[in-house]
Parts: sequence; structure tokens; C-alpha cells
Amino acid sequence: MEERELRASIEQVRVGTLSRRRFVQAMVGLGLTAPMAAQMLASAGVAQAQTKTTYKPTKRGGGGALRVLWWQGATLLNPHFAVGTKDQDGSRIFYEPLAVWDPEGNLVPVLAAEVPSLQNGAVARDGRSVTWKLKKNVQWHDGKPFTADDVVFNWEYAADPASACTTSGTYKEIKVDKVDGHTVKITFPKPTPFWADPFVGVRGMIIPKHLFEGFKGAKSREAPANLKPVGTGPYRFADFKPGDLVKGELNPTYHMPNRPHFDTIEMKGGGDANSAARAVIQTGEYDFAWNLQVEDENLKRMEQGGRGKADITPGGNIEHVQLNNTDPWKDVDGERSSLKTKHPFLTDPAVRQALNLLVDRASVQEQIYGRTGIATANSLNEPKRFNSRNTKYEFNVDKANQILEAAGWKKGGDGIRAKDGVKLKIVYQTSNNPLRQKTQAIVKQAAAKAGIEMELKGVVASVYFSSDVANPDTYTHFYTDIQMYTTTMTQPDPETFMNQFTSWEVATKDNKWQGRNITRWRNEEYDKFFRAAESELDPVKRAALFIKMNDLVIQNIVVIPVVLRPAVAGISNRLKGAEQSGWDSNFWNLENWYRES
Repeated sequence: MEERELRASIEQVRVGTLSRRRFVQAMVGLGLTAPMAAQMLASAGVAQAQTKTTYKPTKRGGGGALRVLWWQGATLLNPHFAVGTKDQDGSRIFYEPLAVWDPEGNLVPVLAAEVPSLQNGAVARDGRSVTWKLKKNVQWHDGKPFTADDVVFNWEYAADPASACTTSGTYKEIKVDKVDGHTVKITFPKPTPFWADPFVGVRGMIIPKHLFEGFKGAKSREAPANLKPVGTGPYRFADFKPGDLVKGELNPTYHMPNRPHFDTIEMKGGGDANSAARAVIQTGEYDFAWNLQVEDENLKRMEQGGRGKADITPGGNIEHVQLNNTDPWKDVDGERSSLKTKHPFLTDPAVRQALNLLVDRASVQEQIYGRTGIATANSLNEPKRFNSRNTKYEFNVDKANQILEAAGWKKGGDGIRAKDGVKLKIVYQTSNNPLRQKTQAIVKQAAAKAGIEMELKGVVASVYFSSDVANPDTYTHFYTDIQMYTTTMTQPDPETFMNQFTSWEVATKDNKWQGRNITRWRNEEYDKFFRAAESELDPVKRAALFIKMNDLVIQNIVVIPVVLRPAVAGISNRLKGAEQSGWDSNFWNLENWYRES
């Protein structure tokens, strides 16, 4: 879609000849996000849609225990250190941001008194600042008041390089000032269209200054509250067994009326996705199960029991194969996959092209994922509608053989291709999960026909996705040739999602492998597009820049997208209010969950 067409569609929504929903669906089809489409409308003066809640309980508590399953158990409860969804969600039980993203991409205030906008004067027209008014009479779980000082402290804490926070990219270039006890002003170094990044959603959870002030910088990992959180959320800390259990109890002073409904929440970790699905959908033993990476046929059989359902929510999560640009087998100053090295054969475009042709996405969707994984050629996209004119995927073993042969990779007596003494032997890792092991097997079989030998490596999920900087088997270390997992799009605007390919986000020993660029790919043109998008206030031009970035990643085969994964949760038929967003934590509206008898 050209810029002129985009502007015409926006005008149709403004005058009422095109519905907001139809417009958002069309933008999603172009690979944009629902929140970005909403932002385009807001910039044109189209009012934000209001989030509706149907919360019925008329008193706080009385709902008994809420039992939820996360088959990857949380390992820490500080949101600024979370390297995976399990830790973000575990933290979200206790901590809250200023605002969250609803399923339609609208901002909903939580600790904020209202959502900033151009209309109420809180968003500067030059895009250089935003002012947040905070709710009054909000208390931390220990009874201390929540104020602007806490918000300013979180900026200082996350922006400090010595703290080594996973959220540092959101906070390191901004300035946050206290206007008064319940007002803060964020100033950006340049025009910033996506101002709703700091203090919003999963990267915006706020920790208390009075408990963390003595643990900034190099002492950040020593804070007792890293394992015993004190937040503002609907539940107070009760117990934590890393990798196994997070337990909370009703917060009697919660700042929203009649909430929460449940007296306790138990977030049980461990097991596997299949058993988690069964415990909610089939047996009704639990109320909610996260991330059901389960074969669709199994889910359909479970749903016949009538106790629960598989809730499938559109989002930007992408199951993909990453190609290492550095050498994972060479140690440089105590670091493998160092930027001082180059991969012995994955830097050859012919090898990357061949691998891209050897991933049978259609079979992965048809034989494994079904409704829960849509074959795609794009890194930035959504499942409702795919309409890219610039990219396409292809499975073609013969073509892969031709490309490798032409590039000088010749088959030896063992059937494995080699060039200049280097053999095409690949270690392919992912987390232990039946769907992922089946995907690995499909790729390995095709690769063998092209003269590429693959050694399949499976890592226990709690290890693979852990935040342990000393563990070489985490996905952030990437100490193999290729690896596979799902990148979750927890920020609705593409900016944070797409910074995973910027040069300054490379994961290294110096930043404790907390950088988001795991492939270590660096490209000046990509960086240029990204910097332009960061300050482009015209939402239509900005959308075009993100599409260019996506195309650059795909053309260079930085990653090989496999399937677009809508969020799949198991929800009991009796659990109400647990609507999933697709753009935020599973617990984005936890305070609104209740059970019907």
C-alpha cells in the first residue's frame, strides 16, 4: 500500500465511511501492529476506542485460589532483569506499569490517572516530551506511598549501565523529571513518535525506590527484593520457589475497587505444555495455562471435554531460526560468539540462501501447529491477514543444492559439502519441546539432502531461557551455529521489537549477554532506517520504514521465520475477564479476573 492510499484510508475512518476495526485489520495485513494502526488514527485526530470491562464481583476477595500454570517457571521476580516471558509474568503479579495495552492496541491507565494525548496537552506536539499524571493514594504492599519519586528512580536504575538491566534500551537515552508528587515529565533527545515505551507494558513495571535505592548499579543483583517483591499490584508476595512456584495473596489496600476477586494466586512452574493444556482444558484442575505450544490436533481433542478452551489471540510472536554471524566455537578472551570473530561459513550468502530454502514452513504448519502457527516469510507481521508484496517463502531442496554447488561447496565421499577445508556441519539448538524437536527433524531431513549435516541439540527450557549469565546454554549466549525459539512482541509498536537487529543491541560478555541482538548481525543501512523511524512523527512514513527494515532482515537472511505464533492460552470455562491482549503480559488485566460458579 502506498503512502497516498494509507492517508486516504485514514481520512475514511475520520469521516466515518470506513470502520476503525476494518482499518486496523488492513494495517495488520501489511505487517504492522494493531497499536501502530491505532497510533496512526490518533495522529489524524481519530479518538481512541474505549476499553470495556465486564467485571461483576461487588466486593474484594472471596474467590478462593486462582491456580495458573507456566510450564516454564519464573526464576526471578525483578522485571528489569527478566530475559523471558516467564519472569515478566511472574513479576507482573506484584508490579504494575503506568499503563497497559488492550487487545485493540489502546492504552489503558493502571498507575496513571489518565492516558497522555495531544488532546489533553500531555503529549508535546514536537514529539519531544510526554507528561504522566499519577494516581493518588496508591500504596506499595508495605504501606509506603507510591509517588513520582518511584518513577524517576526506575529510570535512574534501568539507565545505569552497571545495573545491566534488560530494559536499559527503553530508558538510557531519556530524561525523567519530577514535576510534583504525582506528576512526571519524560523528555526525549529527539522527536519520538513512540512515547508510550517507558513505564508502559512489560518493560514499564515499576519497582519501589525505598527498597532498591541501595542496590543500583553494580549491586543490583544483590537486592533481597529481587526474590521477594513489594509492588502495587492486586496480590502481595507470599512465597517463591524459583522454577517451581510463585504465590501471592490478596492485597487488601489495592487501588481499584472490589478487586481482586481471588484470595490467592498460585503460579505453578515446570512440566510441559501438553500436560499444562490438559490440566486446564480437559480436567479443569487449573484455571489458566500459559503458552500452549501443543499440536493443534491434541488441543482440539482436549476441548471436547468441555471444561476449558484454547484461547488463540493474534499478536506478533514469531518462531524463527537464527543464524549466528560470529564463531561459536572460538574463544576470545573468555567469550565465544565474540564480535571479534566471523562464522566460518554462515557469513557466506549462498549458505544462508540454501538454509532458507530448506525450512519447510508449510509442512511445519500443516503437520504440527495448525491454528497455532501460521507459515510466514516475515519477521514483522500478524496472523489475521498476510499481504506482503516484497517477500515470499519457498521450500526447494534442488534449488538449495544448485546454489551451494555454484558457490563452490562440493559434496565429499561422506555426502557432506565442504569448501576450503570447511565442512557444512551445523549444530542446531532449541528448547526441549515436542513441537520444536519435530520442526528440527523436518529441517534436518531436508538439509541432509542438500549435503548439510545437522546435529540437533535440545536444552531444558528453564535453562535455555534463564537469566543466568554464567550458563553457556542460554539462548542469549548463542554458542551454536543456528538456534530456534519464539521472539515475543510484548511491545505493541514495532520499535522495541525491531531493535533486536540494531548494531548497538548486540549481546556480549560486557553487557552480560543482555543485549537483544542475539544473531550479532550488524548493518549500517538497517541502523539508518531504525534511527529514522525513532524520530519520524508522520505515522505513515514511519510505517513504511518498518516495512523496509523487515525486508532488509529477510533479504539478508538474518533469521529464517518459520511460523507466526498467535498467543495460545488454556482458559477454564468458569474463569472470566482473562481476555488476552497479544501485546502485553498475560496478566495485563489480572485485577479483572474472576470466577463464575
